[in-house]
Amino acid sequence: MGEAGDELLGILGHADVVPEGDGWSVDPYSATIKDGKIYARGSSDDKGPTIAAYYGMKIVKELGIPLNKRVRLIIGTDEESDWRGVAHYFQHEEMPDMGFVPDADFPIIFAEKGISDFDLVMSADAATSDDELVLQAFQSGRRYNMVPDYAEARVSLPQEESEMIQQYQRFLADASLDGQATTENGQIIFSLNGMSAHGAEPRNGVNAGIWLAKFLQDLPLDASGHKFIAKIAEFYEQTRGEVFDMAFSDDISGDLTMNVGVMHYSKGSEGRIGVNMRYPVTFDMEKGKDTLTKAAEAKGLTVENLTDSKPTHVEKDDPLIQTLQRVYEDQTGEKGELLAIGGGTYARALDHGVAFGAMFPGRADVMHQKDEYAVVDDLLKATAIYAQAIYELAKAD
Repeated sequence: MGEAGDELLGILGHADVVPEGDGWSVDPYSATIKDGKIYARGSSDDKGPTIAAYYGMKIVKELGIPLNKRVRLIIGTDEESDWRGVAHYFQHEEMPDMGFVPDADFPIIFAEKGISDFDLVMSADAATSDDELVLQAFQSGRRYNMVPDYAEARVSLPQEESEMIQQYQRFLADASLDGQATTENGQIIFSLNGMSAHGAEPRNGVNAGIWLAKFLQDLPLDASGHKFIAKIAEFYEQTRGEVFDMAFSDDISGDLTMNVGVMHYSKGSEGRIGVNMRYPVTFDMEKGKDTLTKAAEAKGLTVENLTDSKPTHVEKDDPLIQTLQRVYEDQTGEKGELLAIGGGTYARALDHGVAFGAMFPGRADVMHQKDEYAVVDDLLKATAIYAQAIYELAKAD
């Protein structure tokens, strides 16, 4: 909106979502409203906040308030994957002079960690003998940036399976986990249910793949299967880069984290472990790549398909930060604290931008989880905040 002014204020949201996952109590795409909440995949990440920003913009427009900047709402459709949409957009369209992204937390995100996805690849090994327990297949996870909530392994075995099933049941009971073991065509099928969470903080979820590997590593599996399972099991309670001697933290954005998001193995072919790494603002990623490659090679793994989205950081005394702080404090009566996150938003696609809401302090983070929801009153409050933010950043002198 607006035609006057050389400067452009950009607001970037996204309408794509991660897969719905399992275990929803409602249809994940029905937008069910109950108990003051709207339940749907994308309600909090990021359809709900994007629509709140849209209505904030609409309020300012319909009030006819004079502005000295143009305002543009940009909605992407590939934020949860490869950012192809916004990358293409800024190859052809104007870069905003400043902007904000309604896709994180209030008060203000002034720093976001760098994000790197990569595959750890294990080559196929030799054939097995007939009297071995053979790992035929292992599968867990859909996306690098989600903690997997389900895992399944198929093991062929030459002897009676009842003792192994009982062993698995004891393991599940001891760990307070849900799963089952069944038999089919000479194979025993182990399944395990975990809890999904955003890959930016693996500790918020229960990684089904890692837990299943923790059980399988104690079985006398064939050499190839055991090797693959052992690589996954190394990540048990190791979410800070310790597996590759890459533990790092800084005062701006906190710890380096690694989420094992995708695990796939099929007997006779290579095994793959997909990892999502979030690294602090001051971390030397070029040195980190070298450390990762050497550590992986020492474990018999190769690193493939490594991507790198650089961190973003806006100084605390920047006028954009100070304006958004004032708006938040005016609207809520609470202090506009500055936050750093491991999540990645479109703020890093801007030359000068930050993430601004829409999750308020104290609310549960249900992004990427089953039964994702947004509190309706929060969306309305965010709309008011966005309306004032647009006015303050783009108003005429």
